[in-house]
Amino acid sequence: MKHTFRTQGTFVARIISEDTQIIPLIDSFLLNCRGKGLAKGTVEFYRKKLEYFARFCHENGVHFITEITPSHIRYFLDLLTENGHNEGGVHAAYRSLKTFMFWYEDEVEPEGWKNPIRKVATPRRSKIILDPVTIETLDAMLDTCERGTFAGDRDRAILLCLFDCGARAQEFLDIDLSDIKITMGEITIRSGKGRKTRTIYIGAKCRKAIRTYIKHRFDRLPALWVREDQEGRLEYWGLRSILVRRATDAGVKTPSLHAFRRGFALNMLRNGVDVYALQRLMGHETLDILKQYLKQTDQDLLLAHRLGSPVDTNMK
Repeated sequence: MKHTFRTQGTFVARIISEDTQIIPLIDSFLLNCRGKGLAKGTVEFYRKKLEYFARFCHENGVHFITEITPSHIRYFLDLLTENGHNEGGVHAAYRSLKTFMFWYEDEVEPEGWKNPIRKVATPRRSKIILDPVTIETLDAMLDTCERGTFAGDRDRAILLCLFDCGARAQEFLDIDLSDIKITMGEITIRSGKGRKTRTIYIGAKCRKAIRTYIKHRFDRLPALWVREDQEGRLEYWGLRSILVRRATDAGVKTPSLHAFRRGFALNMLRNGVDVYALQRLMGHETLDILKQYLKQTDQDLLLAHRLGSPVDTNMK
């Protein structure tokens, strides 16, 4: 029997009967994540992935975590693939489930229980280097932003600032008007990964775009980015829909929100920014994570060789 996975954006407890044991445990796990200060985006990531697994368990008559076997987990991962999830999506589901199962093991310390995730191999994940947003794509999307209108000036400011500051999507959405020093181009990120605060920056063109956008604002909301009706903070799916609409109007492939962060990293590197400074700007703990963003094109490598060719620079 082929299973499908559908979520309605509601908490799993609304989907599955409360008399199961798996759901209260997921609830407790998410509460623990929030208590540890994990970022909202991380907690939401876990919630969505575990919601898939909770539905799978319900459809297969598994109501207690102690009933879960390695075969259940392998079947679940296989079904995700059947239902169109790519390698990255399957890997993300596995990571979330693994974190949850190990939390249960440490939290409850069930006597005689053996963690089934220990016997399930990590799903294969190809090392595909994802593309950053390109200057050409960004220019085309900017051309669709109608000057002098709220939506046009707001979307223009959003596109420019996403590319210029390198913030994560949720960090970007959580910025308040009080967090930005428009004259200096400084923005305080108060809800960074791990609840760490850092300062990021925007250039003169972004500052001008923000000033133009803010002139349309007549609300009293604290948020920097607000919905078109000016009655609430812009949320993740609202931001995503802006990219889809602008890319569709421009006739280009819609870039992901994270593609702007990758574009920021790669262009900063190309412009000679020190990797340690870039690491701090992006809020990474180590350089290892930063390396994932820095896809160098053949042209980059050609220029690097011409700059440092041992023969050309040393031989007569």
